[in-house]
Amino acid sequence: MRFVDEYRDADKAQVLAAEIANLCESGRHYKIMEVCGGHTHTIYKHGLEDYLPENVTLVHGPGCPVCVIPMGRVDDAIHIASQPDVIMTTFGDMMRVPGGRGSFFDSKAAGADIRMVYSPLDALKIARRNPTKHVVFMAIGFETTAPSTAMTVLRAAAEDIDNFSIFCNHVTIIPAVKAILDSPDLRLDGFIGPGHVSTVIGCRPYDFIAGDYGKPLVVAGFEPLDILQSVYQILVQLKEGRCEIENQYARVVPWYGNVKAIQVINEVMELRPYFEWRGLGFISHSALRVRESYARFDAERIFEMPGIRVADPKACQCGEVLKGVLKPWECKVFGTACTPETPIGTCMVSSEGACAAYYNFGRFTRTSVREATRT
Repeated sequence: MRFVDEYRDADKAQVLAAEIANLCESGRHYKIMEVCGGHTHTIYKHGLEDYLPENVTLVHGPGCPVCVIPMGRVDDAIHIASQPDVIMTTFGDMMRVPGGRGSFFDSKAAGADIRMVYSPLDALKIARRNPTKHVVFMAIGFETTAPSTAMTVLRAAAEDIDNFSIFCNHVTIIPAVKAILDSPDLRLDGFIGPGHVSTVIGCRPYDFIAGDYGKPLVVAGFEPLDILQSVYQILVQLKEGRCEIENQYARVVPWYGNVKAIQVINEVMELRPYFEWRGLGFISHSALRVRESYARFDAERIFEMPGIRVADPKACQCGEVLKGVLKPWECKVFGTACTPETPIGTCMVSSEGACAAYYNFGRFTRTSVREATRT
């Protein structure tokens, strides 16, 4: 295939759907988790659930980087932004993420200097132009975005820029998947592996999923046929009694990952002993922090942090959605009190959030009816 339209061919999708249906055993129900929020949006934007048999269910995982940030970390960032002569910079998705003290938008309206950027290098550019201000970049994301943050720190060090730092909230995907597998709440038959993260870490880190837990995983691309093909490959493994890690996204993902990107991350960052994830609680060695050798670029060392844990709103069930226990429409406030304009939880904010996918693409009504017929 050479053109994107070929990955969205409806006729080929129908052929794949028929092959998937032929692989399904009568009376067996299959539950497959798409780890990445980007996959979730493709599934509901293109209506891929309608191509699958009734006994194949796709559930959402914790692979949305904005969604997993706990409220306490948002409050810490707002605290930094409120300090004198500080310019806080962040990606657009983070502006509306609610913390216990409101969102970045609320703080900006109250007078804090908070600016949206497209990359950490944009934040470094702001620091160069404002030498009397301290510019902080709110660094979020999985291993996908960590290399660009690390490279920016290296650039700042090379240029000896002393008014720039990062508030590091980068998380790692493997401990989160392991937490899902260890959870008693959910029975899964396989995983659609995250494509973007895998361009950096490769496929080998997932070996434990097949070896220790007996679950197949197929790293998938983000076009409709990519996802249907990955579902097909998982079902073939289950049919044949195999359990392996496969790479459907081989056109982009190298099996051993991006060695240079991993080296850059390891140069600037190290694993934290533990980190709180929204909905998953504290997970050991699941996030990154700035190494001591680059401490002058670490906002957590420069500013005194409140570090207060903030409980999620009782009405919000983002945690259950992130673990795949609930579909978004099963949340009590979905589409009523919680909308993209007035989000209560992070899953409704991010462009990769499952709730936003259901809401924006109108899948909640049709899916709820479909689910109801299964029970």
